[in-house]
Amino acid sequence: MAIIVPPRATRQRPLPANPPVARRPRSDRPSRVPTVLIVILLVAVSLFILLPVIWMVSASFRTQGDLVGNPTSLIPQVFTLDNYINVWQRIPFGRQLLNTIIFAGGTTLASLLFDSMAAYALARFNFPGRDVVFILIVVTLMIPIQVTFIPLYELLADFGWINTFHGLVIPRVADAFGIFFLRQFFLSLPKDLEDAARIDGAGEVRIFARIMLPLAGPALLTVAMFTFLASWNDLLWPLLVATDPQMQTLPAGLALFKGQHSSDYGMLMAGAILALLPMIVAFVFVQRRFIEGIATTGMK
Repeated sequence: MAIIVPPRATRQRPLPANPPVARRPRSDRPSRVPTVLIVILLVAVSLFILLPVIWMVSASFRTQGDLVGNPTSLIPQVFTLDNYINVWQRIPFGRQLLNTIIFAGGTTLASLLFDSMAAYALARFNFPGRDVVFILIVVTLMIPIQVTFIPLYELLADFGWINTFHGLVIPRVADAFGIFFLRQFFLSLPKDLEDAARIDGAGEVRIFARIMLPLAGPALLTVAMFTFLASWNDLLWPLLVATDPQMQTLPAGLALFKGQHSSDYGMLMAGAILALLPMIVAFVFVQRRFIEGIATTGMK
């Protein structure tokens, strides 16, 4: 009896899901022409934006005759340091620099204290009229500050606070923008932190001082930079309250170089650069936290 052996089943290789495609030969490196054009365009725009600053630096090393004769030039015909020397003699520059530091620093510290407390209360506490109070604070941002100068001056004159540091600082101890900014930051923080602290027996003052304020460091630094810069460059308020040259701030003192019929632009630019240097140094040291505070405020 013949035995029939079935043929062996041959394995078939599975077809690849994606058949290989012939690759094109790699070309040379991509052209960098668009990148170079973008860099050139950005440099040109940056130089155009910085043109007033460049002119200010150039003018501070030029004589008055050079500036009047050729005001559009950026290259001094005669390089001189007399403007930086004379600015200390024409006005009490050192005293006014100290006044500016006291005014801007005192206003900033007071604003951080009162703005943070008001913002924390508006963000975390539930009390009748809370939303109404917040709306009224925001509405004050639309009121020009010049409207308040006359009643504030009369009030300070009645108190005898003209030509005093507390007369300069106290009317600026709170700011609607700072309250709004910090409130948005406090709203972004989780409430579990406060609940855990209350369970451990911490009071509201301790929660605010030991937990919330350290977490609000970037936002506080941002508000401090805005407040300090606004106070450092403020002209109208110190000019109104401080009539004594020994009590004036730098912006008010530098305004004396610009008269009705003639202006000493060289010394004015030199004084402006000297007043600008502390702000540049301060921003270089805090720019990272400053940008972080703006980027994270209001995010949930």
